[in-house]
Amino acid sequence: MSRAQPLPPPAPLSREQERGETPSALYGLIAEISGPEALLAAARAARRAGYRRVEAYSPFPVEGVAETLHTQPTRVPLIVLIGGILGGLSGYALQYYVAVLAYPVVVAGRPLNSIPSFVPVTFEMTILFAALFGFAGVLIANGLPMLYHPVFNVPEFVRASRDRFFLCVEARDPLFDPIRTRAFLESLGAHEVHDVAD
Repeated sequence: MSRAQPLPPPAPLSREQERGETPSALYGLIAEISGPEALLAAARAARRAGYRRVEAYSPFPVEGVAETLHTQPTRVPLIVLIGGILGGLSGYALQYYVAVLAYPVVVAGRPLNSIPSFVPVTFEMTILFAALFGFAGVLIANGLPMLYHPVFNVPEFVRASRDRFFLCVEARDPLFDPIRTRAFLESLGAHEVHDVAD
């Protein structure tokens, strides 16, 4: 007859469980920063520390923060180029179909496929498609329209559009560790570091 194995010790309670709340998945940690210079310094420190999934939130653009946090090249110019090429080809194809295939009419001995007369519409369609693709590309690249974001779960974040600065390290960052990342954010001089529930 085999002996019963002893049960492992219970896991320690999280802060949410201690307060009687239902535990939820963690989106990341967000730190309240004192001002724009401190936000830029914190963003640079986060990059130097190796964090890559970092976002900064401020009531106005802080010069240098976007360049510090987002080193990935954007694909919007390529999307605009593809849209422009498709627009130009579709504008030319439409005119070719109408003037050469569907309703061929010879005017003053001009050839049916008259490239100079097709230029204005081809140009306008190129601009139109490039603008539409660019608009859609910017929305898609920025994840818009976004009616909800996990940082909205932090009550203090309501002041991000008025007078507060925030730096958020996402839990999907390869270096993210709840304890070490919290200690790192606190070492940057943050007023407070909050859990961001997903």
